[in-house]
Amino acid sequence: MHFPIFQDDDRFHDECAVVGVWGNEEASKLCYLGLYALQHRGQEGSGIVSFDGASVRGHKGMGLVAEVYPPEILENLKGKVAIGHNRYATFGGKDWVNLQPFVANFSDHSFAIAHNGNLTNAAALRKELEQTGAIFQSTSDTEVILHLIAREKSTGSISQIIAKALNKVEGAYSLVMLWQGNLIAVRDPAGVRPLALGKLADGYVVASETCAFDLLDAELQRDIKPGEILQIDEAGNLTSTMLASKTGEAFCVFEHIYFARPDSIFSGENVYGVRKRLGAELAKEHGIEADVVIPVPDSGVAAAVGYAQESGIKMELGLIRNHYVGRTFIEPKQSIRDFGVKVKLNANRDVLNGKRVIVVDDSIVRGTTCRKIIKMIRKGGAKEVHFRVSSPPTVSPCYYGIDTPSSEELIANTHKLEEIKDFIDADTLGYLSMEGVYRAVRGNQSQFCDACFTKNYRLGTM
Repeated sequence: MHFPIFQDDDRFHDECAVVGVWGNEEASKLCYLGLYALQHRGQEGSGIVSFDGASVRGHKGMGLVAEVYPPEILENLKGKVAIGHNRYATFGGKDWVNLQPFVANFSDHSFAIAHNGNLTNAAALRKELEQTGAIFQSTSDTEVILHLIAREKSTGSISQIIAKALNKVEGAYSLVMLWQGNLIAVRDPAGVRPLALGKLADGYVVASETCAFDLLDAELQRDIKPGEILQIDEAGNLTSTMLASKTGEAFCVFEHIYFARPDSIFSGENVYGVRKRLGAELAKEHGIEADVVIPVPDSGVAAAVGYAQESGIKMELGLIRNHYVGRTFIEPKQSIRDFGVKVKLNANRDVLNGKRVIVVDDSIVRGTTCRKIIKMIRKGGAKEVHFRVSSPPTVSPCYYGIDTPSSEELIANTHKLEEIKDFIDADTLGYLSMEGVYRAVRGNQSQFCDACFTKNYRLGTM
């Protein structure tokens, strides 16, 4: 019997999620709920570390959040401070030793750290550290940060020590750290990956996305600023120090387009609202006569709503998603053509039959899944299929915390528009322009990282 891992999704994969809770007697349980809300950012494994006033306790495991933490484990993670992490590997191997948070003991205290992002100079730093005697337990770039902090000889505050260590690293990072009864949150000076602060009734929470705050009944206070080290000490005092910026702000624009949950908020902008505006801009740039607009669920839904509203063409669910597909499935011995896509999506013939169809999705990566979806729509009776993408062509991989294919695998990097259209078998194909993206996010290019569309790597490459 064959049990293959589900690989037929042909998408950029989410990076990681971090959560930190301070001041609540059930900090680890709140951390668990926060990680549950952020499951979309990493599905390989999860970990939580808490501080009970004397020592740290931790647990981590491979799998989804609900699988990793049985009730008896959470009961044992006592303390009023906890940090947690969901992992999707972007640097380092996909095994247990790379699960976070990482814990170390130095200066007679325990220290724990969890990281979302990628360090572009991690390999060079690791080599330098190993040459001076450092021993690494994992292949993750997060452990590089841990060694740098442990080796910092500063006699200042923990925030000052962290700042001196982080001045040596390059790339993208949102960090949560646990130091005795202190919770520390850090964002890289460019603010590539998200991180926000929320207020609990009896404490604070920091998380990669604000959708976690809704589940925890926490009130959004603000984004952690690019370059900010925010420390919440044992007494609940908040202090903020700033790292020096070399590049200016460069928030990942793809968080708005695809990665984040639609109910999250970045810099005061609701992600769902941004995605609807992306769809509206797409309709302005690539309008065409048609009978129905359909989204590729779930990634294209919000943009399809915006496209339909702007174009005046009704939106219907022409593709129905099976929400109960896990990470593995049993594939029958008898070959079923396009099985991987069919197990996730099915064409709704009543919506498609005899119709001119506009299909809206957020991106095309390799084009293979897109091709299969269009084939399914045509088999469902569609007379015409017009594919619309609510982002520009993806031409380059990410080095800042997103798991992406190589440049050679990205169809928009190796093929012209007409060739892509022919490959996916669409009647027409339209991508949103970079200008359309910035109109939708209500920002400008100087505020965002858009290297996956422009090859403009403001923080360097690995």
